[in-house]
Amino acid sequence: MNRQDLQPCPEAPAPPVRWSEGAQPPATRVPAGACDCHHHIYDARFAFAAGAALRPGDASVDDYRALQRRLGTTRNVIVQPSSYGTDNRLLLESIRRFGGHARGVAVVDADVTQAQLRVLHRGGVRGIRFNLAPAGATTLAMVRPLAARIAPLGWHVQVNAPAALLLEARAVWADLPVPVVFDHLARLPQPGATKHPAFDMVCGLLGQAKAYVKLSGFYNESVLGAPGYADAVQVAAAYAREAPQRVLWGSDWPHPTEQPDRIPDDSALLDAFAEGVPGEAARTQVLVDNPAMLYQFS
Repeated sequence: MNRQDLQPCPEAPAPPVRWSEGAQPPATRVPAGACDCHHHIYDARFAFAAGAALRPGDASVDDYRALQRRLGTTRNVIVQPSSYGTDNRLLLESIRRFGGHARGVAVVDADVTQAQLRVLHRGGVRGIRFNLAPAGATTLAMVRPLAARIAPLGWHVQVNAPAALLLEARAVWADLPVPVVFDHLARLPQPGATKHPAFDMVCGLLGQAKAYVKLSGFYNESVLGAPGYADAVQVAAAYAREAPQRVLWGSDWPHPTEQPDRIPDDSALLDAFAEGVPGEAARTQVLVDNPAMLYQFS
């Protein structure tokens, strides 16, 4: 059930996090118009969905703007977190506050109406997300019918799932009327990520212009870990070599899956991306040109 017509519900907030205190800027300088294609916003004015597994503290628009100033990015894509289910009101409010520099990826289910989809489109939404790790408001069975409904809007399907599940559903991703965007390097397990059969599947779809992959969430499957995430960098570099026009970068801020004492350094994550995608022209394509096309930035 979509709840966009309801009023915000107060909920006891978690302790505030000072996202930018003491943070150092990255060594990497990003080009003008650089876009962070994956981050979230949390606000205690809006109630979490019943049974939500992730319940982080506030991470506001103002907090994120501080991150933008540190990283140098000027465009951003807000991804509806699983914590709010199909209640996209905070998403729409947040997009609006960025004044035309943001787009959004919503979460809807089979009950969504065409009128609601049009409202989301006018509000800056350009895709719908299926979070299948773990499953929540959406399911694999919803992907094909909802993809058909968003195709006239020029949207895309975004999916977060373990590589094994992505591989199991390969027939679905290959047969959609819209592009599919794989979150977080397609969640390839380490070590030996590029030898996993899901890597070949994703590369095949990239080569056929049916998919994009986000060079994000380096810490999710990394065995080598911070600060360099060298094993994840190798995966990002492999995707970028395979299909430079079909890769995107995202911070995954505020890193809701991580414990408070293990929040990654966003500057280090941007520098790790830059190591995997060396060269100013290549980074401009990933950070500026590819997002402008997929998310319809003017």
